[in-house]
Amino acid sequence: MTTVTVLADPPVEGFVLQDLAGGIVDDAEAAELYEAMLLDVCRAVEISGAELLVNYRPSEQVPDGVDPETAVREPVTEALESPGNARFEVQVGSTFAGRVGNTVTHLLDREDVATVAAVEPTAALLNRQLIDSAAMKLRSSGVVLGPAAGGRVYYAGFGEPIDFEDSYATPTVKTIGERAGDAGLDVDFLPPSAVLETRADLETIVPLLRARNRAGRVVPVRTTAFLDDLGIRVIDDEGSATVVRETDRS
Repeated sequence: MTTVTVLADPPVEGFVLQDLAGGIVDDAEAAELYEAMLLDVCRAVEISGAELLVNYRPSEQVPDGVDPETAVREPVTEALESPGNARFEVQVGSTFAGRVGNTVTHLLDREDVATVAAVEPTAALLNRQLIDSAAMKLRSSGVVLGPAAGGRVYYAGFGEPIDFEDSYATPTVKTIGERAGDAGLDVDFLPPSAVLETRADLETIVPLLRARNRAGRVVPVRTTAFLDDLGIRVIDDEGSATVVRETDRS
């Protein structure tokens, strides 16, 4: 069984999705969107065959007055059907790559976990099928990556540790793949999917969510509903996809 660790920032205004906030959505809405994605991702892990580990930021790495554990634990616990099955632990490390590496290495080496995956709440389209498919691939490959646009990854699974220092340097999919090769590990891949971190990402995710929802396919329920409530749409503007926010939805 794979342990999927969700590296979660506290969903507070002005701290998350800063490459998205300040334009089509404000800081408060960006925080709500981040929380919706966090809950959807945790719920996807829960209904898969994986174990859920939620890693929250240490207090010295978040805004003053924010309790990072409470800010993450309370909404996640409320969203899960069996909250007792989720583990909550603090992240260790000064960089994102370092925090991933410390968690993955600890679980593999100290807790005898067979395989570990690292994901972020921004992996908005992560679902049970992808999680379980990755777990199957990790039985025969030391590293499994889920590529996203711009060389990013929405999923990184490990059966053995790699050199994690600066392992998330852009393009991440190439960097981690090279580190896996240096460690003598085979690398396999999931189908490409989208992450939601910037306004440009909305151009991909919003039409896809609407199309999947219309077709009766699985969508991240909270994320889809929140974007719909905001009136976020992608329209054709003289042949170019343009993100807009509809103010009159009657």
